[in-house]
Amino acid sequence: MSMTAILVLMVVCIMAVALSACMALFLNRYQRAMEQSAQTSSEQAVEQVASVVSSYTRDMNQAMAMLVEALDGEEDTDAFFANFLKIRPDVVAVTSYDSQGNLMNCWALNRQSRAQILENLSFDKRLLDSNQESAISAPHVESIFEGYYPWVVTMTQKVEGADGERWLALDLSFSNISSYINNVGIGQHGYCFLTDTCGGIVYHPQQQLLYSGIKNEGTEMQLASGEGSYIRGNTICSIHSIEDSSWQVVGVSYVNELVTTNVMAMVQIALSIVAAVLLVTAVSSLILSGVLSRPLHSLSNEMEKFEQNAAEYAYHPVRGAREVGDLSDAFGHMVVKIQDLMAQVREEEINLRKTELKALQAQINPHFLYNTLDSIAWMCEQERSADAVQMVHALATLFRISISKGHELIPISKEIEHAKSYLQIQKYRYKNQFSYTFDVDPACEEFYCNKITLQPII
Repeated sequence: MSMTAILVLMVVCIMAVALSACMALFLNRYQRAMEQSAQTSSEQAVEQVASVVSSYTRDMNQAMAMLVEALDGEEDTDAFFANFLKIRPDVVAVTSYDSQGNLMNCWALNRQSRAQILENLSFDKRLLDSNQESAISAPHVESIFEGYYPWVVTMTQKVEGADGERWLALDLSFSNISSYINNVGIGQHGYCFLTDTCGGIVYHPQQQLLYSGIKNEGTEMQLASGEGSYIRGNTICSIHSIEDSSWQVVGVSYVNELVTTNVMAMVQIALSIVAAVLLVTAVSSLILSGVLSRPLHSLSNEMEKFEQNAAEYAYHPVRGAREVGDLSDAFGHMVVKIQDLMAQVREEEINLRKTELKALQAQINPHFLYNTLDSIAWMCEQERSADAVQMVHALATLFRISISKGHELIPISKEIEHAKSYLQIQKYRYKNQFSYTFDVDPACEEFYCNKITLQPII
């Protein structure tokens, strides 16, 4: 891999790890904050419902106290109750019962109680055998009127009077409270409902599902946790008691609505930001690495040029960062030293070849001269003066060309003439035992070569 790719990959990986760690920490804290916010929101909704229901029950207590006082007073009870029902249209009926739980009186606007009541849901006769002074029933259908079945809550109070023990029951319409509870939403699918201290459902906006067994609220587990807000799995449960009442408000909401959805949206935003940051980081790293590596590429190209033609290479310094400049200067010094060494080696090789050639010439000349002079002397003894003269002329030509005024390079024509003189002498010595011919391109005769090159080969 190139340095640019390594640098970009390294920077992107470091940024990815750092951003992933930061994103994980941020999302963890964000999720906790959202869970806390969801719990707070659920608690506030439940507290609001508890406040409304508490106001409702407090109003019931005040109305009951007023009615008990009127029942024991000397004024006209029927007239007082009639006026009370006129100014309190939310009160459906006021009934009284003897110590045996039998209906004594019923006050209602423009309505009379049935002559035969099959089951009176507004009075629980179990109160007769208990030590309770008062009780609030669960919401139920008023059943003492003919053709009129309002949804009511009954508050029952024991009254001790001159006529003995009696019970006074106040039926208030529950439709306003039920409508309010039905309209309370915590998230898209969250809801509130009422329970008593034993976990029994007083009112639930989804009562039909509970009665049919499709839904199970599990109030025992919820109420066992006490008041407050709790998260169990995907459910947020908030519980708040109602003052001066045995009821409690329970709020149920869902984490995936209040928390997970927001967290997933934040994850998408965070991933988009991370992707954008990584893209910017990659582009920036690519540009930065290009700026840093461009001088190195130039230096690498200069090295390739030097490798291809070191002798004639002319170095041009590469500019860049301080380290690149130092490397460029070092390479320039190395080029100069290598070229100096190459020139030195070349000169030494030339000198060595000259020395070797001179040594070879020194070996050839004395031996050849001795043999040639010996042959000339023999010819003179044989009175072959003409042949001796030609050998002397050939020997003179041979030595004249060998000396060449100290020049090491001579024309090829002179080198051929030197070789012909050498062969002429040898032919006399060996008495014409061989013959020879020269085939030389005239165009090359003017080129230069080292002297005494052909003679050792011949």
